[in-house]
Amino acid sequence: MQQIRPPNRPWDVEFTDFVAARADALYRYGYVLTGNAEDAADLTQEALMRLGDAWPRIRKRDDPEGYVRTTMARLHISVWRRLRRERLVAAVPERAYDDRAGDDTGLWNELKGLPPRQRAVLVLRYYEDLSDKEIAEILGVSRGTVRSQAARALDKLRVRVTALETGRV
Repeated sequence: MQQIRPPNRPWDVEFTDFVAARADALYRYGYVLTGNAEDAADLTQEALMRLGDAWPRIRKRDDPEGYVRTTMARLHISVWRRLRRERLVAAVPERAYDDRAGDDTGLWNELKGLPPRQRAVLVLRYYEDLSDKEIAEILGVSRGTVRSQAARALDKLRVRVTALETGRV
C-alpha cells in the first residue's frame, strides 16, 4: 500500500529550513523562560507547531522568530497563570552563585529562584531587550505591573547576591 502524503506546499521547505536554523536558539530561549530543560523542550515544540499552522500567513512578515518568541512567552505565562502555586522541591540547592568562570550559569540559576512572572519580565526586558510596553502586551498585564515585577525581581536578586558575597547564606 502506498503511503499518502499531504500535497507539497511551497512553504514547507521554508518552514523546515527555519526550524533547522533556529530551533536550538528557540530552545535556549525556552530554557531561560522556564528554567527547566523538559519544559523548555515542550514549550519550543508547542510554539513551533503553532508557527507551522500559521506559516503561510507569518512567512510574509519580516520576523517569524519574533512570532515564535512571543508565542513561547505567552504559552509560558498561560502555564504559570493556571498553576499559580509554588513548586516544592525535594532538596534545596546548596551551591553558591559564582560567575568568575565567565559564563552566566550562576545568573540563570539565580533567576530560577524567582517567581515565574518576575523571571519572565526580567528575561523579556534584559535578554530580549523589550520595552515595558512590549512586555506588558506580551504578558497581558499593565506597564505598571511590569515595572513593579521587575523592581521586585531585581531587589530579590540583589539581596541574594549580597548574601552570597558576604557569606550569609
